[in-house]
Parts: sequence; structure tokens; C-alpha cells
Amino acid sequence: MEDILTVFKASKYCSVSPKTIINWIESGHIKAYKTVGGHRRIKLSDLETFMRGQGIPIPDAEPDDGRRRILVVDDDPIIVETIVQALEEDEHDYEVISAADGFEAGLQVNHFRPHLMILDIMMPDIKGSEVCQKIKGNPETADIKIIVLSAYLDEEKFKKMTGFGADVCFSKPLPLSQLKEEVARLLEPN
Repeated sequence: MEDILTVFKASKYCSVSPKTIINWIESGHIKAYKTVGGHRRIKLSDLETFMRGQGIPIPDAEPDDGRRRILVVDDDPIIVETIVQALEEDEHDYEVISAADGFEAGLQVNHFRPHLMILDIMMPDIKGSEVCQKIKGNPETADIKIIVLSAYLDEEKFKKMTGFGADVCFSKPLPLSQLKEEVARLLEPN
């Protein structure tokens, strides 16, 4: 098993909900740190120390890792942290990372191979519409589901973005519960 765990992986390892892991972290029972993108990470050794102290059985084998990968692309760190936290606390099996701009998003698409991308349209270096077109135009990445976010979307821009390959479009401020429902729907196994 790897030495650094996501909240979800730690929850599976302990057989508790991701929210329980977050509560244990926030109350100081488990040591954890946050990545630059706002993701909580836990050292396996720290988790196992806590588990032994609480009498929680430590599993012999690594849990199945069939997690769905999600890439959140937005230049607003507050929005990124909000989305990442909401998805990591969800009961679904998500591995979530983030990118702050279109260039980093392109690198992460090639390295991380997300199943779904949550993409802001307005970024400083490259427009979300261009990122969407490049992903959907490449046969190796065309199956990535894309949810587009923008504070400036109207019906005409919605149609334009779906023409570029977006699966779903949302206006900001973000309806988190609706976003989580769409993520779950788009990532359902066929």
C-alpha cells in the first residue's frame, strides 16, 4: 500500500465514511496535511498509529483501487478547494486533483488521465473552450466527461460549450449538490 492516503482511501482502510476521517483530522486525532490544491493527505503510518490506539483492526491487503479520477480546473483557489472538499467527502470512489490554469490542466490530463474534468471557462492563459475542444478532439482523451463552470454563462454560451464537447454546464455561484449529482451521473458505469 502507498505511504500517503487520500481521505477516501483512508476511509476505506478504516471502514468508516470520508466525513468521519475529516472529523478525526479536524479534531486533531489523525495527523494530516493539505496539498497546494487543498487536498487532505494522511501518512499511512500516522493512520495506523491512530487505528491501533483506537482498537480499529488494520487490514492485511490494500483495498481495491477502482477509483474514478476527477480533475478540477479553475484559477480561483477558493472554488477549487470547495469543489475538491465536496467531492472527497462524497461517498463515491473519487480521486480528485486540481489545476490552476489551462497549461497545467493539459499536463494533468496526460499524466493523471481523469475520467471527468470540472473546467472553468475563463482562465488567465487559455480559454476553457479551447481546453474543451482539444480534449474532445483528441481520440486518446475524447471520452473524458467535461463539466463547464462560468459566472458569465447564458443560454447561447451553454449551447456553444456543448458544441465544443462539454457534457454539462453550470453557472457560478456553484450549486454543489447539483454538481455532485451530475458528477455521479456522468461517472456511472455503463
